[in-house]
Amino acid sequence: MKLFVGLGNPGPKYAGNRHNIGFMALEQIASDHGFSPWRSKFQGQLCEGNLGGEKVILLKPETFMNLSGQSVGEAMRFYKITSGEVTVFHDELDLAPGKCRVKTGGGHAGHNGLRSIHQHIGADYHRVRMGIGHPGHKDAVSRYVLNDFAKADQGWLDDVLRGCADGAPDLARGDSGKFMNAIGLRVKPPRPSASPKKASEKKPEKAPEPEDSRTPLQKLMDRFS
Repeated sequence: MKLFVGLGNPGPKYAGNRHNIGFMALEQIASDHGFSPWRSKFQGQLCEGNLGGEKVILLKPETFMNLSGQSVGEAMRFYKITSGEVTVFHDELDLAPGKCRVKTGGGHAGHNGLRSIHQHIGADYHRVRMGIGHPGHKDAVSRYVLNDFAKADQGWLDDVLRGCADGAPDLARGDSGKFMNAIGLRVKPPRPSASPKKASEKKPEKAPEPEDSRTPLQKLMDRFS
C-alpha cells in the first residue's frame, strides 16, 4: 500500500493558489484513474484506488499547510505504513514553472508543509517537487505562493497535472524515471517526424532538351532564313 499526499490549504479561497499545486495533482490522479469519492478522514480529504497494481491512498490534509504532518502521521499509523511508502506532492520555488523532480529524503528548504511532515514522520519519504518559479525576492514569497496561478500559466500547469496522472502508476511501482518521462511527454511532446512524400506527390522531372545536331553553318543559315 502507498500513501500519496498533496500539500495545500483547504477551502475555495485557496483552491487556485500556487501553494495548492499538490492538491491539484492528487485531484487529477483521482479523476483520471477512477478513485473512490473523497471523504473526510485523518484531518483531511481521502480517497482510495489502484495504481500499477498497488493499492494507493490519496490524502489532502485540511489542517492548513503549517500542520500538514498531523494528518499524514494519523494516516500512516492507521494503515501501518512506513515513511518509505509515502510520496508528497508539493510546490517548489527553486524549480522553474513546468519542471518536476522526484526526491527522497533531505531537508525541507523552508517549506512549511514539509517542515511539519518532517516533525511528525521524519525525512525519509519521497517527494514530487513541482516547480512554480520564484518571485525574485524572499520578502515576496508568501504573497507569491498564496496568489492564484496566472492565466498564462494554465497551459503548462494542465500539462504537468495530466503528466502526473499519466505517470502515477509508474510512481506507485517505484519507477520514478518512467513517471518523469510521462510528465515530459505532456510538457514537451516529441515533434512528429517529417514523412517522405508519396511518389504521386513528387514533382515530375523536367525532360531534357533534345540535342541540337545542326552544323554551325546550318545554324547560321537558319538565323537568316
